[in-house]
Amino acid sequence: MTIHFGTDGWRAVISDTFTFRNVRLVAQAIADAVNSPDWLDEGHSDHDPQLMVVGHDTRFLSDRFAREVARVLAANDIKVHLAHTDAPTPAISYAVTHLRAAGAVMVTASHNAPRYNGIKLKAAYAGSAPPAQCRRVEMYLNNNETRTHGPNLMNFEQAQRAGMIIRFNPFQPYAEHVCKLIDMERISGFPERLHVVVDAMHGSGRNYLKSLLDGTGLEIMEIRGEINPGFGGVHPEPIMKYLAATTSAITNGRGDVGLITDGDGDRIGAMDGRGQFIDPHRIMALCLRYLVEKKNQSGAVVKTVSTTHMLNRQAELYGLPLHETAVGFNHISDLMRSNHVLIGGEESGGISIQGHIPEGDGILMGLLLLEVMAAYAAPLHELVDDLLRDFGPVEYTRHDLHLAHAVEKEELVLRLQDRAPDTIGHLSVKELRTTDGVKYLLENDCWLLIRPSGTEPLLRVYAEGRSKTDVEVLLDYGREVAQSA
Repeated sequence: MTIHFGTDGWRAVISDTFTFRNVRLVAQAIADAVNSPDWLDEGHSDHDPQLMVVGHDTRFLSDRFAREVARVLAANDIKVHLAHTDAPTPAISYAVTHLRAAGAVMVTASHNAPRYNGIKLKAAYAGSAPPAQCRRVEMYLNNNETRTHGPNLMNFEQAQRAGMIIRFNPFQPYAEHVCKLIDMERISGFPERLHVVVDAMHGSGRNYLKSLLDGTGLEIMEIRGEINPGFGGVHPEPIMKYLAATTSAITNGRGDVGLITDGDGDRIGAMDGRGQFIDPHRIMALCLRYLVEKKNQSGAVVKTVSTTHMLNRQAELYGLPLHETAVGFNHISDLMRSNHVLIGGEESGGISIQGHIPEGDGILMGLLLLEVMAAYAAPLHELVDDLLRDFGPVEYTRHDLHLAHAVEKEELVLRLQDRAPDTIGHLSVKELRTTDGVKYLLENDCWLLIRPSGTEPLLRVYAEGRSKTDVEVLLDYGREVAQSA
């Protein structure tokens, strides 16, 4: 089979590999895995082993694919709570906890290009299913193919009449939970009426932030909140190159701040009142500062290897433990479940905080950013300037460099270790780490990360320095590595 689960599920091109036939096959394998012994761990023995949640985003045919998943699960004696319309991944994941289900299936390709769709599998702890469970699904997928065992199917209306498929709205329980974590009264206390542009990027986070902020006294304008399976011709990813609509709204005086969520609402980006993009590094650092200094909270800080060292400097100042993981929120999720974690996140915008599910949540973090602004009674650009004065200066860039041919990730990592230089440009190399790719720690808290892709001929190069000159020097070395590879 060409179907494999990566760090966050299975994704493929619609009508190429992501077809109704293959979705049903995957759903059958998920049903077999859920019905197998020991799917639920001891910590979730109070969850119903025969109950699953199913949701979907706004992509082409996502609602129909979700119905097919529900039909297959129901035919395998698994009761399904199926979202009545598109919903963000964090809301579907929280429904697992709220309903005490065995897990969830979310039909989404997240921030990927419109031609893709995918399936995210969630465990009983409401985060991404661990590798062992994903491998179990793949095992059943391959076994069913070998035995030419097709999927079980139940008529949708019949399943509804039998109570095996129940349509539900995940918003209300999710909203009640989020409002326990966010100080909505503080958000309501802005001295002047704040104008907020909420950009849903045509994704399934639409309506959520706007609905949560109703009644706060803020002026909310949601853009790109209608369903558009083509996402307006861009990727639904909250990075500057895809935010022309947000920039236009802000620069035309429609907002003092912009909050942007991705295709399935689990990532966050922001824009200040001057039209400057505020990346997830700065969002996470601003929120950490607020949680410690204003809310007197404590706990570990968890970040991926590709995330800013401003967090390292903050953790050291505040006396908090810091953990650095491989790229992928599933690694952060593991630590959130086993440690007392204050905040965890990655450079792509998946961030979560203590008290929440171990899942990136762009909606929650958008609300928290507004709470930060209200608490400090300052516009976002001033908060960022203060942050950089205390924990910067910092410049950060990521480049994806295409290679002439695919390379073995482990082989290239070993080669880079063997050939590690003492200096890169004018910067001395202090340490080498191989948590995920090769990370060069240099003087003045600069760093360079080179991560070969495990699936395509691509070298991801991340660099952070105290100046643009530092970053360019590091990127030049990354380009040299790409050419030699």
